[in-house]
Order: sequence, then C-alpha cells, then structure tokens
Amino acid sequence: MTCNLFGYLCIVMTIAKKIADKIAELPKDSTFGYADLPIRSEEYVTAAKALERLQKKGIIRKLSKGIFYKPNVTVFGELKPREEDILRPYLYEDGKRIAYITGTSLYNQLNLTTQIPSLYKIASAEKRIYINRGGIKAKPVKSYAPVTDKNYRMLGFLDAMKDLNSIPDVDKKSAILIFLRRLGKMTPKELDVLIKYALLYPPRVRALLGALLEQLDVAIDIKELKNSLNPLTIYRYNLRDTTLTTQPNWNIV
Repeated sequence: MTCNLFGYLCIVMTIAKKIADKIAELPKDSTFGYADLPIRSEEYVTAAKALERLQKKGIIRKLSKGIFYKPNVTVFGELKPREEDILRPYLYEDGKRIAYITGTSLYNQLNLTTQIPSLYKIASAEKRIYINRGGIKAKPVKSYAPVTDKNYRMLGFLDAMKDLNSIPDVDKKSAILIFLRRLGKMTPKELDVLIKYALLYPPRVRALLGALLEQLDVAIDIKELKNSLNPLTIYRYNLRDTTLTTQPNWNIV
C-alpha cells in the first residue's frame, strides 16, 4: 500500500513539475489551455489540481473554464493580456494557426473605428469557432483562404476593404489614407501575394485594391485584378470626398 501510495505521489509530483516548468518558460501575458501543456488527456484531473495550486500562489490566473494566463505585474499593477493572447488557445491547433480575429475588434486595431465590440469574430477556413466562456464571447466567420501565421494579417486587411461600408463610425477619407499607407509599406513581393488572396474575395474588394494600387503607382502588375472584374458592374463605396482619384477607372462610386 505504501509503495502504491508512493508511486501515485511520484506521478502527481512529476505532472505538477512538468506543468510548472512549462509555465515558467512562457512569457508574461501568455494564455494557455490544457492542450498547450505537456500532459496526456488522462492526466487532466491531476493537472487541474496542480493548476489550482498555481492559481492560489498567484503564478497564473484563470480567464475562463480551461483557459489560464501568466500575469504581467508592473509598477502600475497587473496588466491584462491582449485580445490576441486571450484568444490564442482558440486561434491555434496543435501549435498551428488556424484562425484570426476579424470584424470590429480588428478594425479598431487598424484605427478604422473607435468602437469596441462585446462580441469577437473569429475567421477560420477549417472550423467554426464559437466561444461563450466567462467574459469571452465570439462567433465564427468563414475565412476566404486557409489561415497561417504568414497570411492572417493580409486576410484581415482584405476583410477591412470588404467591410468598409459596414464598419461602425468609419470615416471613409481617413480609411482610404490608412489603406494607402499600409499598402505603401509593403514590398512588391508582399503586394503580389496580397493580390493572389484578393482574387479569392468578392469583386468589390478586388476593385478597391486595384484602385488603391493604381494610385500608389507601384511597380507591380495589377492586370489580373482588372481582368477578374465585370466591366459593367458598379462598386458602391461612397468615396466621392476621398483622395482616391483612380476610383473611376475601377467603376467605384
């Protein structure tokens, strides 16, 4: 009996140490769930007790059921994790990004709106991600391409063009300047990749991107965007008072 008890305690201590060592490696503000820990599914019950002890010591905090974070304590107090960190366990699967935050939350980060939504939108091509845990609520939207760490920012940028007419409190003149600035910072190679993804989006996105790139007069071929559009279709963005002088060439009003 003593031997069995000793063996059990060894297992508990080993699991607790694995968890503590993993958490010690994480940067402050990091969020994580059980799937991010070096444990097997049959060890979850023991892991839950180890995590509870770490919470009591203040080493970690609980965000919602099964989701924790490593707090960042500064001279100004404890900082909450960023949105991307809070939602990270839902955006990755087996260490691979499968989703990204889009919608009003993203457009706020892009300075297109001052609105802060109570509900996140999470875009993924692989799965529909619903969240309703504690203060975290999100609904899924379908991404236009499989999501990776390399392309999710481009997809979010194209989402903003797609949703320009519906972004709350957006100033179209400012939005066009923001789009132009971001495009102006991209390399020709990055712009070529952006065009490839834009071809997967609705025609109005391709038209707006084409007009923006033509105005920038960058040294890339935008014929593929032009050829993908119906020359008789009008794209209504209400951009008359903006600095986008090339919009008539792309049937944008």
